[in-house]
Amino acid sequence: MSVETNKEFVRRFYEAIEQENYEALKDFCHQDFVFYPQVDTPFFGVEGLIESEKKNFDAFPGFKMPIKSMVAEGDQVAVYFIFEGTHKGTPFHGVSATGKNVKFSLLMLLRIADGKIIEKRSHVDKHDILRQLGVNS
Repeated sequence: MSVETNKEFVRRFYEAIEQENYEALKDFCHQDFVFYPQVDTPFFGVEGLIESEKKNFDAFPGFKMPIKSMVAEGDQVAVYFIFEGTHKGTPFHGVSATGKNVKFSLLMLLRIADGKIIEKRSHVDKHDILRQLGVNS
């Protein structure tokens, strides 16, 4: 896939996430997919991705995370977002819904193989989110 094709593929992947269409993620993830929300905590397969991420997104129903920038080289695509949502869903890291709005940046690095996303690495400051929810972490 070309760099531009990879970027478009990743853009559609995040559209599915923003639409909370988790079933569609199977079409984007390689059979050997690995998600690293932290360096040493991998989640394997699309099921691992959904297990790791759905609970976070469910805490902020109707969230928005528009892509602000994408950079691609070779088989990698980096994506920068601004996430905005209201904590009115499920608990977030043990914190029951607060009704507070949060806004934070996300940076993802994805690697493409065989026309699918095979690796996703996330950078997000969980402590910033908890601070915005009024929790000292």
